Amino acid sequence: MKKFFEAFVNIWKIEELKNRILVTLGLLLVYRFGAHVTLPGIDATGLTNLSKQAEGGIGWLIDVFTGGAFSQASVFALGIMPYISASIVVQLMGIAVPYLQKLQKEGESGRKRMNQITRWLTIAITLVQGPGYIYNLNNTLPAEAFLMPVSSFQFLFSSVVILTTGTIFAMWLGEKITDKGIGNGISLLILVGIIARLPQAFIQEFTSVVTENNGGPLQLLIEVVVWLLVIIACILMVMAVRKIPVQYARRTASGDFEQDMFGGNRQWIPLKLNASGVMPIIFAQAIMFIPAALAGLYQSDTANTITSEFKNPFGLAYNVVFALLIIIFTYFYTAITVPTNKMADDLKRSGGFIPGVRPGVETGDYLDRIMSLITFPGALFLAFLAVFPAVVKSFGVQQQWALFYGGTSLLIMVGVAIDTIQQINSYLLNRHYDGLMKTGKGRKAVA
Repeated sequence: MKKFFEAFVNIWKIEELKNRILVTLGLLLVYRFGAHVTLPGIDATGLTNLSKQAEGGIGWLIDVFTGGAFSQASVFALGIMPYISASIVVQLMGIAVPYLQKLQKEGESGRKRMNQITRWLTIAITLVQGPGYIYNLNNTLPAEAFLMPVSSFQFLFSSVVILTTGTIFAMWLGEKITDKGIGNGISLLILVGIIARLPQAFIQEFTSVVTENNGGPLQLLIEVVVWLLVIIACILMVMAVRKIPVQYARRTASGDFEQDMFGGNRQWIPLKLNASGVMPIIFAQAIMFIPAALAGLYQSDTANTITSEFKNPFGLAYNVVFALLIIIFTYFYTAITVPTNKMADDLKRSGGFIPGVRPGVETGDYLDRIMSLITFPGALFLAFLAVFPAVVKSFGVQQQWALFYGGTSLLIMVGVAIDTIQQINSYLLNRHYDGLMKTGKGRKAVA
């Protein structure tokens, strides 16, 4: 603990790192301020029904990702989610569209072009979601909450333009944090939104358990301990890797590589157990919106049953389908983000080989087989983490507090926190200070 505080003090001795942290905090503060600025033409005192809509289920998930802006009818009500949706679409299209595949191979210029495509797609998605959000306000809020007719062109046009601008501004803040601050800006914007809802959820659980005597302090202590254990399990899973030994051949006088099992430069290929991160949960969560939306278009008992089942994130049918989708998407996303064939080709070109495995195709097949084996426990863990809030709620935990026991919110909190700490750690180690994490020292790996 003493070394941790010493490292924390050392952070402020590095001028560049200190400035980056201050820039990050300042931009995050701007984003949080904007989440409480209500759209023009809406009375902020009449948002009670909208807040109730965001108290549980799907509405709560949307509100968490927007940092409470959804329930505030804020200028940031759509948050950064259109940008994330656009990024996912562009990434998936990169598998099938030759033009995007070409851009991916062009290095920095290709990356800038893909970012530009993502931004334009973000605007298109926002222009579609904006009217949908206004329609939801019209159906949810009483007429007294609107200071002008919601059906008027002036209100609809100005609101959609403001919502689109809010998303673009949030996207700009995220990119500025990434460039000028510390950590991944988009992820940090989501993180602060999640953390902003955590105290409120805990206070509600505390009131229910202790004040209203629904279990007492002992139950609250058990809940906090279980929550901390889940966080520790998330940290271990996020950081868990399977190390594959790599032997680098010696270069002969003729310039050829000569394999030497006992000489040369030895390194490791770290293959993550959870290489896909939180993306499978986000993909599956997006798919889970579709059945209820389609069923809502029809009026029948079957359609009503489907709608009720898939609007309840704590129901059995919802969680079974959700878990299966996460396992499928984990394998799918890992396959497209971990190019084992490219890794094998890079190793072969640099004179590297895995002992006992032929360079080239056999190395690619070997790495692919290892990834398939270690992805399975990672997929099961993600699926369990996603449905764990439903398990916790069955023991009487309040709905909002239960949602912090797993799913997208907890994994984002852990993943983003670890990524940010690792970046800070690299600054400290480069300046010859002790890092915040022991694993930051002396590691050699092949990317």
